[in-house]
Amino acid sequence: MKLKYLFIAATLALPVFTACEDLDTAPEGATLTEEQKGEVGEAKPERAEAGVRGIFSQFNVYMPNYDAIGSRHNDFGYSSIMMFTDANTEDVVSDDNGYNWAGNSLTFDDRVYTSRESQIVWNDYYKIIFSANTVISSLDAESEDALTQYYLGQGLAARAFSYLELAQLYQFNYKGNETKPCVPLITDENSSEAATNGAPRATVEDVYAQVEKDLTLAIELLDKAAAAGQKRSDRRYIDVAVAYGLRARMNLAKQNWSAAAADAQAAIDKTDARPATIDEVSAPTFCNANEPNWMWAIYIAETDDVVQSGIVNWISHCGTFNYGYGQYSGGHQISKKLYNSIADTDIRKGWWSDADGVSQNLSDEWNAYLADEGFAPYTNCKFAPYQNILNNDVNANDIPLMRVEEMYLILAEAQQMAGQNGKATLENFVRTYRDPAYSCTASDVQNEIYRQKRIELWGEGRIWFDVMRLGKGVDRRGAGFGSTSVFNIASNDPILLWRLPQTEINGNSALTDADNNTATAVPTAIKDEDVAL
Repeated sequence: MKLKYLFIAATLALPVFTACEDLDTAPEGATLTEEQKGEVGEAKPERAEAGVRGIFSQFNVYMPNYDAIGSRHNDFGYSSIMMFTDANTEDVVSDDNGYNWAGNSLTFDDRVYTSRESQIVWNDYYKIIFSANTVISSLDAESEDALTQYYLGQGLAARAFSYLELAQLYQFNYKGNETKPCVPLITDENSSEAATNGAPRATVEDVYAQVEKDLTLAIELLDKAAAAGQKRSDRRYIDVAVAYGLRARMNLAKQNWSAAAADAQAAIDKTDARPATIDEVSAPTFCNANEPNWMWAIYIAETDDVVQSGIVNWISHCGTFNYGYGQYSGGHQISKKLYNSIADTDIRKGWWSDADGVSQNLSDEWNAYLADEGFAPYTNCKFAPYQNILNNDVNANDIPLMRVEEMYLILAEAQQMAGQNGKATLENFVRTYRDPAYSCTASDVQNEIYRQKRIELWGEGRIWFDVMRLGKGVDRRGAGFGSTSVFNIASNDPILLWRLPQTEINGNSALTDADNNTATAVPTAIKDEDVAL
């Protein structure tokens, strides 16, 4: 019987705790001074390679928070955060049942500062920051060595990525909130002081200033390194196009429209990725980092602990055509009102099943699988199983962190808000790559671009940041949620912000309970009704 194996599969892979090899400790065990670390980085920058690998290994770790929260099947690195934030939205519909490990995020119980999710989110970002700080502190920013520039660019961009996302999870958007408390700002320069005396919450403005500083330097270094022939070995690492893409996200959040447009265009120009064609997305896909439209990815290998666990991985929860929790939780569906807004001529309509439980993008065999497994209408058909094998029990899918299509949508929005013709950019993109019959008839072009992002990036852990950036709130009426999860949350409701976990308040001597975000009751379910998108 399949059911019992779901629970015992993860026990086959015991928690494995690995620490990235950093440059704080010499091979003999002696502690290196800051001067010595600089000398090591300058003389042999290839020694920083282990530290850089350590940064990106944090994105894909089996139960990295085991010591803090015990065994949890929603604890598998950065993609856990992707799953949590998607569950907070109105777009990714799921059932609050015993198999849904994003249930606390579905109901916003994750905002309780003792929740396991609050620990996972906080710890995972700051582990990336710690690893990045270790690399940054070991390398000379003035070096003309291409390998040094490349490794330092990796560290700076990864740190900026983490702080940019933290800023949008723990405080409302930049504009109008510049002086409000954000998150503790710990860098290679103040990490020793923070370890001794704690670190207060920096302001939103200060956190964004650090993000911009890091990304600007990372772009300069990665560009120089690439010009000298030093390029990334694969897409798990950051290249100059990804760094531009991250800065485009940041400038969009700051409403620096012209700068966001310039950065998005630079990301498009410098990447080796291109938008996927209509034909390429006419069947389940989005599972392999070598797909032509991926700019940055989490690489997953069959031998990784998350895969060996069987079910403690992203695709187990978020996939439909593979073995895992999705088969028992009912899987993930798209909001009915968002689905109904998609034109029949748009190839993306087949990324989900229709009201009859059938997808136009699937073969008869795969549609029969949906019916046989009892999946509800509007179920996710976007993500292929590993190696495109139906009902595959090897969950080794790569996970997208940035696709080039996002850059086109950022470009369109930034141009439109800067008084340029972003509408034309949007129409050209959608007509060329998704719906040949598309025409933008909306009077609010920015909101139409937001709708396009909700469709294009559905299930990829990105849209929550637009929800917060644009002040949209969460209105689940008419979306298809169960009766206990139908909310209409205002855009300024404190429940939208994550709270610093209790362990951080207790362990950081510069913080008290008074420094945390406002404690507020989880939302109360309301009557469901059909409302406009």
